[in-house]
Amino acid sequence: MSGTSEALKTGPRAELVRFDVEAIRRDFPILHQEVHGRPLVYLDNAATTQKPKAVLEVLQRYYTQDNANIHRGVHELSQRATAAYEGAREKVQRFLNAASSREIIFVRGTTEAINLVAHSFGGANVREGDEILVSTMEHHSNIVPWQILCDAKKARLRVIPVSDRGELEMESFDRLLSPKTRLVSVAHLSNALGTLNPVKQIIRKAHARGIPVLLDGAQAAARVKLDVRDLDCDFYALSGHKLYGPTGIGVLYGKADHLEAMPPFMGGGDMISSVTFERTTYNKLPYKFEAGTPHIAGVIALGAAVDYVDSIGLEAIASHEEELLHRATEGVLSIPGLRVIGTAKEKAGILSFVMEGIHPHDLGTILDQQGIAIRAGHHCTQPLMERFGIPATARASFGMYNTPQEVDALTEGLGKVREVFG
Repeated sequence: MSGTSEALKTGPRAELVRFDVEAIRRDFPILHQEVHGRPLVYLDNAATTQKPKAVLEVLQRYYTQDNANIHRGVHELSQRATAAYEGAREKVQRFLNAASSREIIFVRGTTEAINLVAHSFGGANVREGDEILVSTMEHHSNIVPWQILCDAKKARLRVIPVSDRGELEMESFDRLLSPKTRLVSVAHLSNALGTLNPVKQIIRKAHARGIPVLLDGAQAAARVKLDVRDLDCDFYALSGHKLYGPTGIGVLYGKADHLEAMPPFMGGGDMISSVTFERTTYNKLPYKFEAGTPHIAGVIALGAAVDYVDSIGLEAIASHEEELLHRATEGVLSIPGLRVIGTAKEKAGILSFVMEGIHPHDLGTILDQQGIAIRAGHHCTQPLMERFGIPATARASFGMYNTPQEVDALTEGLGKVREVFG
């Protein structure tokens, strides 16, 4: 299997050319190093992706040429920073195909986005006896905020079961939807299993009962072509650092009618229209939810990351990663005693596994000595690990810059692990 996908978009004319993974790799300086005397094989992209030069250069340019606060200054630097910040919002709007830039809220990441919805939408709409519906495969960030809300409101958290293949049990989902359900919040793509959930079906069924839906898009945003209007989701959360952008920046998309009705998440500067000791009036969208000085450089660099991903094309990236996932799955299954956790029919970019008699942390440590970076642990999905009766998995996750040779290095490395432990 070659590392060449059918096509990618690049350049101002978006011409069709070969997916040139080696050219892409040249854009990521961090990849060109050795770890423990071996070439780095970075397969921990579900935890965080590396950053292309285009993103790094934008960060440097902002801090060396345009560093100023936004929205408030009349001087040139503030004007330039504001234009770049709001320009990034428009880029994200187009990336998600949101109806308006008013629906794009900048936050610190997926975790803050979900907490914002739980605190603001949940605080205003959830009452005693109501129910919030999540799934067994959720990241802790899509469990704990709802637990906090349910505890405060005396509401109930309901959970969609997961099959042995790592797929949502949709018949159970149908049964769990009820007149008490106030929100469904599920992962678009599982960080621990790689399962791509049937989110359009989930949204359609929830909306038939008047129930809004939040999608945790932390993993999907860099792997799935997104169109929030086609999905018809009410909220969509994503993190910049999993989209080849900086850490500490993320996005909450919300339908304007929901956001207009929701109270602010935090109070402070820039989220107000006027303040007196008697009364405060709030700013218009999206600023009502962006209190204080934001991560200005991070927002602008996220815009650069979106440009970079768009220049290649998510369809081409997804096709390339699908080839890598298929190759990796075939390779690891040749290792005696290895079991893949998560065999859903619809998967993307993430491969979790356990090896008989070897703790995932030991497995990851031995691979690290070979220059191969994977993740080992419960992946902030402890209820899911309990569902499968395991404490942890080893997880290899792929990005646009990974190669078939790196996949083969993983398989060879796992063979060496097997030899060490016998």
